[in-house]
Amino acid sequence: MKTHQIMKAAVIYFALVFATAFVLGTIRVLWLVPIVGTRTAELVEMPLMLAVVIIAARWVVRHFEEAMGSLTPWLGVGGTALVLALLFDFTVVLWIRGLSISQYVEAFDPVAGTAYFVMLGVFALMPLLAARKESSNVMEGVR
Repeated sequence: MKTHQIMKAAVIYFALVFATAFVLGTIRVLWLVPIVGTRTAELVEMPLMLAVVIIAARWVVRHFEEAMGSLTPWLGVGGTALVLALLFDFTVVLWIRGLSISQYVEAFDPVAGTAYFVMLGVFALMPLLAARKESSNVMEGVR
């Protein structure tokens, strides 16, 4: 039962973040990159994506906290969502862009690419962090 809830929460979390990333990425590529360049455009997008990750994780935690019962399953939610994101990147995105995995990795800007990989880690950990925050709020009687 809990595995089903972890998968469901992970898919919803991934979908919320991916849908927003798709919209922001389209705006970045079509309008921002020609004006400020790729690196700056990607770095401008990062704080917006961080906010989206936080909001999506908090939403998912609030909607699934009773089904999870503890903090540990939230690592599974974040890890599963990360696997979904990487699978999507390494299949659909590469296919659309016509790139191999090595070309994809080589195309990363050293600064923006590092920020991207850090954001992937944040994306994976945010459900756990949001659940810890919710748990501490409940213990303090704040909600």
